[in-house]
Amino acid sequence: MGNIDPEPTVFVVDDDESFRRSVHWLLASVNLKVALFASAQDFLRVIRPGQTGCLVTDVRMPGVSGLELQQMMVERDIHLPVIIMTAHGDVDMAVRAMKDGAMDFLQKPFNDQVFLDLVQKAVDESVRTERQRRRQIELRRRLDQLTPRERQVLDLIVDGHTNRAIAELLTISDKTVEAHRARVMDKTGAKSLAELMKIVMALDLHQGKP
Repeated sequence: MGNIDPEPTVFVVDDDESFRRSVHWLLASVNLKVALFASAQDFLRVIRPGQTGCLVTDVRMPGVSGLELQQMMVERDIHLPVIIMTAHGDVDMAVRAMKDGAMDFLQKPFNDQVFLDLVQKAVDESVRTERQRRRQIELRRRLDQLTPRERQVLDLIVDGHTNRAIAELLTISDKTVEAHRARVMDKTGAKSLAELMKIVMALDLHQGKP
């Protein structure tokens, strides 16, 4: 599948320029790639689905707030982990953000190491999730290559039927079942029955029916 591209990036959206600079220095000190934005609108102009990393944003900003930005990302199929930053009086808003899917929130001023640990955790989760998403796309592409008959054979194999039982159920010869089974294994890239089962389970496609 190859490495995930583009490179994981920490996107910092905050209208306070001095804060953006200090956060950039802190993140860069541990070799994290950083992109800074003064507004949610600027961030939304460049972000694309499939990007890995995380978003760090203030809950209160002129124009589009952190809460609104979080919702707009969902609408655009952008699934970066979100870390919300708050001032003392905004904890209720931060809790609401977490209920809407934010990963965590930090109250300003925050401890540098706590912040770095949380960001690294978010980046790692993003890369892991995107890798899984891309694997599912690839596995689905493989299964889509199966003919209707090959898909029937696949479902029966996963149900635990032998070649002889499959032949009887589909009213075909044992040799034909063997040929279908070989093509299923080839098209899915499975090297064993166990691997074939994992592919089907990963996509949650098997319904127990031929």
